[in-house]
Amino acid sequence: MRSAPLIPQYSELLWPTLQAVRDIGDSGTIGEIVEKVIELERFTEEQQAVLHGEGPGTEMEYRLAWARTYLKGMGTLNNSERAVWSTTELGRTITPGEIAALHASYLVQLREARKAKRAARAEQGEDLADDTEDEPVPRNWKEQLLEVLLEIPPDSFERLARRLLREAGFVSATVTGKSGDGGIDGIGVYRLSLVSFPVFFQCKRYKGSVGSSAVRDFRGAMSGRGDKGLLITTGSFTADAKQEATRDGAPPVDLIDGERLCDLLKEFNLGIRRTIREVEDIAIVPEFFKDL
Repeated sequence: MRSAPLIPQYSELLWPTLQAVRDIGDSGTIGEIVEKVIELERFTEEQQAVLHGEGPGTEMEYRLAWARTYLKGMGTLNNSERAVWSTTELGRTITPGEIAALHASYLVQLREARKAKRAARAEQGEDLADDTEDEPVPRNWKEQLLEVLLEIPPDSFERLARRLLREAGFVSATVTGKSGDGGIDGIGVYRLSLVSFPVFFQCKRYKGSVGSSAVRDFRGAMSGRGDKGLLITTGSFTADAKQEATRDGAPPVDLIDGERLCDLLKEFNLGIRRTIREVEDIAIVPEFFKDL
């Protein structure tokens, strides 16, 4: 039995992650950072495809998420509400040799904080039997949505893709549903001002990463029929797949990964119910009363 490719521990990804943010201009989205780390560390498609548990996310994404979280706690990264991560002054000046010592110091702080928390809970008479050393990673709404999408039948997912295209401005979208169609699941017509053109789409309900071979196969299925393609997946795309999608001399293939798919379903309210809560923050301005 073939063993799974080795994935570095999150602690080994601290410096590569920080270096990646630096290299892309000291700020970037999660996708940009992950892609840059993969490029810097030359991770293979096999490594990128290893699932975390049963998925839908990959082990690489999971460990890089922990690396970002720890780097934030260590004071080298910050993140905004829009999930844009940026370096702090410390993050821009720290050296690779200093990362390990800073990480060790932060771990001590975390242990002391956990001890204090347990002591406080014990004083309150709470049961500590179920306490774990590490805090669980909270499941966000995107993970829950992707799990739902992985449970629906394939033809339902194709119809969802057709509905999404129509909501996004396609004047028509049809699911082919034909066997032997070369992997093309449907075709839509997109109108841009006075011009309209066909767009072939393929749906892949994947756990983990879609590799470059899937992009090449899809492009091959489009050959002679059109030059606009859209590949939609519940998973992610490897760095090689992204490069293949925009390879010079070949028809470009637009990629929608699970993260982007969730955002689009939210944008068009497809299977998503949003509740807006207004929060009032109040701050006292002492200077006002001094001037009375």
